[in-house]
Amino acid sequence: MAHELMFDERDPMLARVRALALQLPGAQEKISHGRPAFFTQKVFAYFSAAVRSEGEWVQHPQSILVRADRGEEAALREMPDAFVPAYLGMSGWTGIDLRDDTDWTLITELVEESFRLTAPAMLLTELDTA
Repeated sequence: MAHELMFDERDPMLARVRALALQLPGAQEKISHGRPAFFTQKVFAYFSAAVRSEGEWVQHPQSILVRADRGEEAALREMPDAFVPAYLGMSGWTGIDLRDDTDWTLITELVEESFRLTAPAMLLTELDTA
């Protein structure tokens, strides 16, 4: 059974995330569990997430999920717009809510770091020599 789509294709935040993610070498997009996922051999970013709070699902429709190096994960989760997403949080994923005043330089760095943690060596070489 396919999951219901949990995003709006016309969302301007999705367009920004998509542009950041798909500029990376070998990056592609797929729908995973109803949400956009950006990957090479492994997923390095998701758009949109939810958390479980007091038995209720709380949606974060304009957010990005990234992986951080274990040494930086705690600091990332301390950011004001950060949250630990349901299911993926225990595997090291952190969500960041996106707003009009989001620091897109930081988001770009986080997406690239997540890419570096998941991409094969040949794509990292391509990124570093571009």
